[in-house]
Amino acid sequence: MSTNNLEGIVELHVHSAPDIRERAYSDLELSDAARSVGAKAVVIKSHHGTTMNRAFLVNEYNRKVYNEKKFTMYGGIVLNYAVGGLNPVAVETALKLGAKIVWLPTIHADNQLEKLGKSGGIVCVKNNEPVEKLKEILALVKKYDVTLATGHLSADDIFVVARHAKNMGINKIVINHPEFWVVGLSTQQQAALVREYDVYLERCYAQPMGGGKYKSNLEDNYNLVNELGPDNIIINTDGGQVENPHWEVAFQQSIDYLADKGISPEDIYKMTRTNPAKALGIN
Repeated sequence: MSTNNLEGIVELHVHSAPDIRERAYSDLELSDAARSVGAKAVVIKSHHGTTMNRAFLVNEYNRKVYNEKKFTMYGGIVLNYAVGGLNPVAVETALKLGAKIVWLPTIHADNQLEKLGKSGGIVCVKNNEPVEKLKEILALVKKYDVTLATGHLSADDIFVVARHAKNMGINKIVINHPEFWVVGLSTQQQAALVREYDVYLERCYAQPMGGGKYKSNLEDNYNLVNELGPDNIIINTDGGQVENPHWEVAFQQSIDYLADKGISPEDIYKMTRTNPAKALGIN
């Protein structure tokens, strides 16, 4: 087994408590875990609102208790119904409060609800163009120079949003877990997004298959890295579920698997430190 420590990693996608769903760690417990492995930064995500306010409190606690700044927690806003969906006021408020990522709809995206046989989801694209509220939000993403993440949009909608965002001059675009069955981007489509719009592909540890079961993505992640190279790939976990290993264990397993398959330390460093730091806009 190859050994790769987690010193300096940047993780853009962990779910922690408080949450409607049971999570493996609270925000403070997640911070302790991240600090224990030497992580540089972790972004906490909630399908039900904002997390930059929670991250602020964790950072204040760490500053007062540990008096050091080696680790930073960040947050953002997810544009589901809990914040009014495509709500520019909520977005700008979050950005003024320090949000670093604007996630497009996830559990309330029209794509996800339709694939679950439901209706009433949030529509981001009509007639091959972002809807007007989304255009307003993209303008805010550009104004505040933060990261745009595509959430659970469909493959077709992701291409539309990526094209429009890139044409606006938004350069920090992350395609969330493109292999997730709800998103359903093929390897060819992922390669096309990289080629045409220079996006980052977020490849995660595991994806939900329903009924509390998770499918390992380790082999799929390796195959994509082997095919596309490391320059536009981010290795993250989408961790926090009680059904999966703890976030830091999942991260370790992910990079150990890649190393065992022959991916170089330099490429692993790029996908776990350099690329996510650039995508987040941190040094």
